[in-house]
Amino acid sequence: MPTTSVHTDPETRTMTLVAEFPVPVERLWGAFADPRQLERFWGPPGFPATFTSFDLRPGGRADYRMTSPQGERFLSLWRISEVDEPHRIVFEDLFSTEDGAVDEAMPASETVLSFEPAGEGSRVTVRTSFSSDEDLDRMLEMGMLEGYTQAFGQLDTVLADLRAYALGTGTTTELVDDTHVTITRAFDAPRHLLWRAHTEPELLRRWLLGPDGWEMTVCENDLVVGGSFRNAWAPVGDTAGEAFGFEGENLVIDPERRMVTTERLTGAPFPANVNDLQFDEADGVTLMTLRITYPDQVQRDTVLATGMTDGMEASYARLEREVLTATA
Repeated sequence: MPTTSVHTDPETRTMTLVAEFPVPVERLWGAFADPRQLERFWGPPGFPATFTSFDLRPGGRADYRMTSPQGERFLSLWRISEVDEPHRIVFEDLFSTEDGAVDEAMPASETVLSFEPAGEGSRVTVRTSFSSDEDLDRMLEMGMLEGYTQAFGQLDTVLADLRAYALGTGTTTELVDDTHVTITRAFDAPRHLLWRAHTEPELLRRWLLGPDGWEMTVCENDLVVGGSFRNAWAPVGDTAGEAFGFEGENLVIDPERRMVTTERLTGAPFPANVNDLQFDEADGVTLMTLRITYPDQVQRDTVLATGMTDGMEASYARLEREVLTATA
């Protein structure tokens, strides 16, 4: 975790986060000056930001939205007042309406981003000021403090060279808490090919099979928000096992970037989990991140005990071998 401190000061109505990273100041600055990199961490897991405009200069403006796994959209904008590369960015951070106007009913703040050397790396200090106690209290109630910490916890991956950081490590599974699991896998391919491989039935049938000896018998997806999907598999020949399937509903569809769905084992009596699948590309390498929310710890542990990670890695290796190489 790169965050070294995060705290609020009610007397000055400020919130301050300090984080250090083992990269030069110029590299750290670049993550904030490039909207495609900024999108990968400016928002906690499950609420990624999408910048629809980005004019980083005094008097410029940046518009962005954060989208929840349920498809709720939270619109915001920056009014940029100062840019001193690579040392400082100052902007008003405001909520906005669908037509791009400032939402006066929501809290307003000013944020100062300061960048400086720190040992063999660099440090960013994020200082957010509020004009009233009410605005500060409301943002704290909305989880801004935790959101900042979670968001900046993603910046290490953004700053890393994905080829050195993730390629060749296979599928990794992290137990976040009792009901959340994060699965990551890097591919030496652009994300538009990964998106196709996850959404086009003829491609899915070639790789989404788990261990050898299985075939995909059903692959249906109405790829719109509110649309449903259904996949099914069966053993081939003398392979042991029984046919099974999954089904669910599409909650968020952000082409080539994000897909959130519910998922349940067909015919099973237990509740559905929520799968939040995201693709981030840097220099031709795509990092796939799958965040799974389970109804409870028992269901999480039951699913993981099936050997899910090994089965996913077998499928992803097949995806690289038989789809990405042939489709590139």
